[in-house]
Amino acid sequence: MDKSGIGIGSTSLVLILAVLCLALFAFISYSSAENDMALANAEAELILGYYKADALAISIAESISRAENIPDSLFGVKINLSRDESTRSHVAEFACAVSDRKELFAKIAIIGDDYKVLVWRMQDTDGWNPDMTLPIWPGG
Repeated sequence: MDKSGIGIGSTSLVLILAVLCLALFAFISYSSAENDMALANAEAELILGYYKADALAISIAESISRAENIPDSLFGVKINLSRDESTRSHVAEFACAVSDRKELFAKIAIIGDDYKVLVWRMQDTDGWNPDMTLPIWPGG
């Protein structure tokens, strides 16, 4: 008997290969979407923490500007007070926690019943520590 054309074995092999490729692409797509969602959630938590810290810092700055005597702490935040002789005003520094590794640092000058923002920035609370555990080829 004469057999011509593609047999059932090669067709099954191509079908199995196609199903495996589709399954691999589906897994990669799911993994990528899951990682993107985790990154978006982390960013949303950071933004929420920033706005909470910002609102707290504004409340502290307004309370400091209206106070007769500036306290050492307000709303659980430590306040460092100094005097700037060039502007003849008091300068208050404080930091509100944004997350476990970031804080909102504020430095304000108290001028009468008002305040002027000198510094208002988010900064890391951890210092940068390089990873020195990997051996590096010295060259030569």
